[in-house]
Amino acid sequence: MSILVVGSIALDTIETPFGKREDILGGSCTYFSYAASFFRPVSIVGVVGNDFPPEHVELLKARGIDTQGLQVLDGETFRWSGAYHYDMNEAKTLSTCLNVFETFQPVLPEAYRDAEDVFLANIDPDLQLGVLAQVRAPRLVACDTMNLWLNTKRDAVATLFSKVHVVIVNEAEARLFSGTPSLIASAKQILESGATYVVIKKGEHGALLFGRDFFFACPGFPLETVLDPTGAGDTFAGGFMGYLAKSGDLSQMHLRRAVVYGCVMASFNVEDFGLDRLKGLTEDDIANRYLEYVTLTRFESV
Repeated sequence: MSILVVGSIALDTIETPFGKREDILGGSCTYFSYAASFFRPVSIVGVVGNDFPPEHVELLKARGIDTQGLQVLDGETFRWSGAYHYDMNEAKTLSTCLNVFETFQPVLPEAYRDAEDVFLANIDPDLQLGVLAQVRAPRLVACDTMNLWLNTKRDAVATLFSKVHVVIVNEAEARLFSGTPSLIASAKQILESGATYVVIKKGEHGALLFGRDFFFACPGFPLETVLDPTGAGDTFAGGFMGYLAKSGDLSQMHLRRAVVYGCVMASFNVEDFGLDRLKGLTEDDIANRYLEYVTLTRFESV
């Protein structure tokens, strides 16, 4: 069974201290699906304009990603332009042109409605709830959001959190939702909203996992080269969900491993622009970096 993901598909222009790329393939749906495809087949639901390069569709299909849920509408594809400085934890948005994405109404193909594993990438929470209503009996649902929706549609975001199993947010989003600087207090508040688990992404510093009765911290992988952090959060989610879908096990041990695999995939993503690093990635690369994590975090009790 494929993992279902609904989100944005974009053409990005990215500038960092190490270079610039124009109109490269991006978007939350894209990064998630490419990362998750190393673990399980993926089905995507998104929208592009008729200017979308066909080679991008072929790239996704080459990874075994099902694109029958990809809508192609008259108009231009969603475009985002951003810049990073030497502190690359946060992008400065230079321009956002929603284009056909502005009126996107996700409609699941009939075959997608039986998906067991669902990731609701960052889109309007009302659309995320609409997608969830189209899925018959999911085993695992995770969602992402952003500060825009937390500021303008907080009630809808809270409703969404109450209907999913895993909420995946970054530090700023967790604090914005809870109104407290404490990430632990923020996670508890999200859990109280109804979610079963909370993952808080900490960029280069890794990620935190919270359950109702346990806590796990995974460090970021130490890298000498970071060229472009765009899509790292969605790549993390792809590794996290991909591993859980592959294992079919939601025990605490597998949830912890899923966080590590999320960090593994994100660490590869930032080593080059766009999807370039993931395009050359192998399963052996992933397995070896996971083992490096085991060595990195191992210590003996006194």
